[in-house]
Amino acid sequence: MQHQISVVTLGVRDLARSRLFYAEGFSWKPVFQNAEIIFYQMNGFVLGTWLQSALAADMQRKDLGVPGAFSLAHNVASREDVQATIDHLIGFGGRGLRPAGAPSHGGMRGYVADPDEHAWEIAWNPSWSIDDQGHVRFGS
Repeated sequence: MQHQISVVTLGVRDLARSRLFYAEGFSWKPVFQNAEIIFYQMNGFVLGTWLQSALAADMQRKDLGVPGAFSLAHNVASREDVQATIDHLIGFGGRGLRPAGAPSHGGMRGYVADPDEHAWEIAWNPSWSIDDQGHVRFGS
């Protein structure tokens, strides 16, 4: 079996508010959208934001609960970019969770929540490389 994640879909309460955070805040371009879902082509997978009620219906679940037992990550090119990216995303509807700081294992990280409380770690790690297409490689 291939080592891959094809699609990550986040349940959202307000598609327009979510689009502001992702399309304007991160500057990610939607590749498909309708009244219920927006897909963003990432480097190797697709990120979807789907109205929570429609996602629950598709899964045949009554309640999707509140996000919290996971975080998504966005790596940046420099230590200084961590707080600058957090601040930028807050300007597009995000909520700061943890300001940039240096963890004991090195690098720099902080956290911001999207408008639906999905946590995003914004990180810089000197041992991880990011190529021109945005692919992150664990280790140098």
